[in-house]
Amino acid sequence: MLTGFLLSLALTAQTAPVPPSPSPSPPSPVPVDAATPDTRPYVSLVTDLGTIVVRLENKRAPITAGNFLRYVDAKRMDGFKFYRSTKSWGPANQLIQAGNRGDPRRNFPPIAHEPTKASGLTNCKGALSMARLTPGDATSDFFLLLSDIKGFDSDAVGGDGAGFAVFGEIVSGADVADRIFNGPISPTAGDGVMKGQMLEPQVTIKTARRVPAPADAPKGCVVKAP
Repeated sequence: MLTGFLLSLALTAQTAPVPPSPSPSPPSPVPVDAATPDTRPYVSLVTDLGTIVVRLENKRAPITAGNFLRYVDAKRMDGFKFYRSTKSWGPANQLIQAGNRGDPRRNFPPIAHEPTKASGLTNCKGALSMARLTPGDATSDFFLLLSDIKGFDSDAVGGDGAGFAVFGEIVSGADVADRIFNGPISPTAGDGVMKGQMLEPQVTIKTARRVPAPADAPKGCVVKAP
């Protein structure tokens, strides 16, 4: 199932462990400065069905996050579509896919692949991950994962050894992603295993803009535990 799944896809901060105290008493926790700003980029995707805010891991996946921001800052993501839902593959492989479904000239050149074994990120529920056919051909398409899909990680047993590059995650609007996922499906659109996964109607990203870090942004799941 995993091999077919991979082939069909065409297109937190990590805290160092506290060193043991030389005294017999338990080690004290590392103090956290609540005033330290979160410098990671946040982007608001305003869609037909509501707003999704994502946080980008631009330090761990700088090429992939930078590519996403390039589309945002150039306003080329405005008008992109969420066009695919994999609900036909069951609860273990849930994602929605978005990208440029119009003029291919709106795409920037392909980017280098950043495997999860290098970035230290993982394809958990809520992850923002880059779509590609082969490593190094990714342009504008991306996934939002609605379930853990650890088979997308580059070190997954039975995977293709490259996986899909995680570069961020949902921090708000998961309910909107769910509504997109559960949208109507075309009975005829799509080729091969993608038939039965094409949304009809597609959901438009009306605007994609950088926004300040939310005060209550969750820690998230994409950064692997030490």
